[in-house]
Amino acid sequence: MLTASAIWTETHPRARLEEIMRYSVALLAAVCLVAVFRVSGNAAQQAQAVSPTPASIDEMLAAVRSDLMATRADIMAKNLTMTAEQSAKFWPVYDAYQKEHRTIIEEQLKGVQRYIAAFDTLDDAGALALIKAHLDRDERMNTLRQKALVDLQRAVGTRLAARAIQIDRRLSLAHQLEIVSKIPLIR
Repeated sequence: MLTASAIWTETHPRARLEEIMRYSVALLAAVCLVAVFRVSGNAAQQAQAVSPTPASIDEMLAAVRSDLMATRADIMAKNLTMTAEQSAKFWPVYDAYQKEHRTIIEEQLKGVQRYIAAFDTLDDAGALALIKAHLDRDERMNTLRQKALVDLQRAVGTRLAARAIQIDRRLSLAHQLEIVSKIPLIR
């Protein structure tokens, strides 16, 4: 027996896409919550001396970097419905945004690597530098997203541009959670 909701969804493909997106967002939120609880559960362990090897740091950062860049465009493509004309205008703008985004993330990961390498000897200046670097990254990303929003609006219109930035921001929040969960808390 079909419910009214099921009939509506079958006859309106956009409703089905929105339903899939809601489930995707719910799944992303659940993953983030699990990660937050894992981070808070590991806080006591992180308070102890941490001396990761340079190889493990490099491996972790390389994994985060490749995951971040490889999946981002694929997720965007699956969650944006565009005509061929919109797509031809969207992707060059988004690729330019991704290039600038990648630069900011690379700088952040290098800073994290320096912080982890100096963790055992971290002084007040090092602790302050870490937090200021995180805040600077946030500010640079917000500025970049605002610029990208304007550029995408010109290319594909406001609603599609806003949706793209919304999806990108959610992806960034999830990836930032993944990155910061790997960083030992300042002691």
